[in-house]
Amino acid sequence: MDALLRLVDHEDFFSKRCIWVNGPVIVGAGPSGLAAAACLREQGVPFEVLEKAECIASLWQKRTYDRLKLHLPKQFCQLPKMPFPEDFPEYPTKRQFIEYLESYARRFEIKPKFNECVQSARYDETSGLWRVKTVNASGSTRAEVEYICRWLVVATGENAEPVKPEELEGLAEFRGEVIHACEYKSGEKFKGQEVLVVGCGNSGMELSLDLCNHNASPSMVVRSSVHVLPREVFGKSVFELAVMLMKWFPLWLVDKLLLILAWLVLGNVEKYGLKKPSMGPMELKNTKGKTPVLDIGALEKIRSGEIKVVPGIKRFTRDQVEFVNGEKLYIDTVVLATGYRSNVPSWLQESEFFSKNGFPKASFPNGWKGNAGLYAVGFTRRGLSGASSDAMRIAQDIGKVWKDETKQHKKRTTACHRRCISQQF
Repeated sequence: MDALLRLVDHEDFFSKRCIWVNGPVIVGAGPSGLAAAACLREQGVPFEVLEKAECIASLWQKRTYDRLKLHLPKQFCQLPKMPFPEDFPEYPTKRQFIEYLESYARRFEIKPKFNECVQSARYDETSGLWRVKTVNASGSTRAEVEYICRWLVVATGENAEPVKPEELEGLAEFRGEVIHACEYKSGEKFKGQEVLVVGCGNSGMELSLDLCNHNASPSMVVRSSVHVLPREVFGKSVFELAVMLMKWFPLWLVDKLLLILAWLVLGNVEKYGLKKPSMGPMELKNTKGKTPVLDIGALEKIRSGEIKVVPGIKRFTRDQVEFVNGEKLYIDTVVLATGYRSNVPSWLQESEFFSKNGFPKASFPNGWKGNAGLYAVGFTRRGLSGASSDAMRIAQDIGKVWKDETKQHKKRTTACHRRCISQQF
């Protein structure tokens, strides 16, 4: 509290509404932020969750396509302290996952402050506190608020903002519709169209499959190499199998076994234009964060020619795209399945813990804690299981300090109370 009072000396203290948070501020109400909040609740630590959207898990609710399901079995995607309902399928749908998150928030009494867009967050060395400035633009009003706290938990995640490549020559001249995958809902509106899907990751593959199923004609741009694995082998999740194998074998051997299984189940995918990287799928995931494609039917459409695999783009014209091999294609729509990125550098004024790409500089499992009460959750490149691991570590770390200080405070209060009684008598 003494540190908070010292802030009064700052000239801008009374220029906006200031709120003291008796515990950490969590920025982001997606799965990572909810996991951190739930673990803190279990530790008895109060917190405040700030979310720029008007709902929890806005990426899932607003920026995902209708047919989306979890790519991994549900046991690898559940958050701490609460498993998925038993009647949920092995791969829950988008709607089921959102229902799970909403139930999770209710169970742990997580009530984020919505429409709070964080403009900046910086550590005030004079007071030893974090100052988090937000703008609330709900309705017709625009209110600036500054939250003061000892701990800051960054939970905006790896996929905060869509990546839209700027180097695509002539795209501004193209007369058709250009959308990012975050705006794509269903292939129904593209029936009968020639659609260029830029990107061959899980989103690019699944959107191309969805377009096929709605009688569109997708062409998928494959500029770089990509690992394609079956989602299941003999009824067993490939990811689950990989996790099990890594308990017994070195990473390089697990990768070799996975590639042999992929060849046995899927055949040689390189003859369809899907060149494999030199690095194995699990090593690539762990070191670069590049997830292998888990095939759920797109490869069959590629084999049949319903999904065309095309090389890198040279330029766009008004109604065509020209590829690096000189071929041209008339197209109606462009879907940019070019991924997402962290937005941390745009608001967090800190350079020791986070790098310029918006990820912690320390690799997993050491990227969850920085200096001066700064934490990160959901930046492990290991999905929801990695976020859950971070959330539990963070809550235990803050909870230990909180409990120690609470006990000391109670002891001081009790001692003072006894002195007062003795004086009265």
